[in-house]
Order: sequence, then C-alpha cells, then structure tokens
Amino acid sequence: MFSLQTIFGKGDKFYGLLEASADAARESAAALVRMFRTRPLGPSLDEFLLARKREKVLTAQISQELVNTFVTALDREDIEALSAALNKITKAISKFAERYSLAADRLVDIDFPSRAALLEKAGEVIAQMVGQLRRGMNLETMKSLNDRLQAIESEADRLMIESYRDLYSGRHEPILILLLKDLFELLEKAIDRCRDAGNVVYHIVLKNS
Repeated sequence: MFSLQTIFGKGDKFYGLLEASADAARESAAALVRMFRTRPLGPSLDEFLLARKREKVLTAQISQELVNTFVTALDREDIEALSAALNKITKAISKFAERYSLAADRLVDIDFPSRAALLEKAGEVIAQMVGQLRRGMNLETMKSLNDRLQAIESEADRLMIESYRDLYSGRHEPILILLLKDLFELLEKAIDRCRDAGNVVYHIVLKNS
C-alpha cells in the first residue's frame, strides 16, 4: 500500500523539471549577453542550440511524466501551460541568435546589448518565480516578482518605440531597416515570452492561494 507521502513525492518531480526548464531559458538569455559582450563577427550558436535542445528534452520529459504520474504536485493543465510557456522563451532567443549571426558584421554599432540585458533580467526573474512554486504559494512574494517582470517588459516596450523612431528617421538603408525591424521584434518577443511565463506562474499561485 502506497502512502500519500510516496504518491505526492512522485508528483514533486515536476518542480525539478520546471525549474530545469526555467534555468535553460535563463541560461539562453545569459548566453545572448555574453555574445554581445564579445561582439564576434561570426558568433557561435553552440550555447543557444544546447539550451534549445535541453529545453526540448525537458518539455518531452514533462509530457511523458504527466502520462505516467497519477498524482501531480500542481494541476496538470498548469504544468502543461508553464512548460509550453518556458519552451517558447528559448525558441524565441534561439531564432534571434540564428538571424543575428547571418548579418553580425553589419550590426556591430547597433544597440542590442541593452535589450539583451533586459532579457537576461527577465530570465532571472522567471527562474526565481518557478523556484518559488516548490516553496509554497506565497502570493505577496510572487506578486513582487511578477511586478518586476512587468516593469522589465514595459522598459522593453519603451526601447522598442525608440527603435522604431530611429528606423523611421530615414538615415538607414532599406535593407538594414528590414533587418533591424526583424531583429528588434524578435528580441521583444523573447521578453514577451518571459512575461507570458510569469503570468502563468502568477495564475497558478492565485488559484492555489
């Protein structure tokens, strides 16, 4: 006969899997900051590909564990929603890195580092929020973290408006305008994905508090 502690202990594995997934997203954002710090003309995509592969493996493992586990620490639909939201973060960052690498030599003077720094901060907050789930549904703590995430996203929106203002100034070549617009929007999407993941975590805490 299984004890409740044994059953729920099996459900607790999802905390670790989700934390690992959030850490992959955080590390992917940190890799972007490191890339801009060195500004290579031919940037390596190895770190982004590794984080993306790790995220895919974790997403598949979470899906499989949901099939195999009778009792889960969190509601199944919440686990699925959070796993999907975290997966989209590394996907967006990887897509940006791939596009950037195609024209890195033309983008040396463009201010991507400030936006990448915001993305790194957002990734750190997401990792903290997911880590807090294991410690209990503390609404006040989670609201504070979510407010920080919303502030980061608002700052990213402000920088996006500045980017559009510069793009529409008429001082750039048409091909460069298209390239920059695409890259700026991919970075903003990555930050938006962090916000979306934060909203999922906050919803989980609201539902369980």
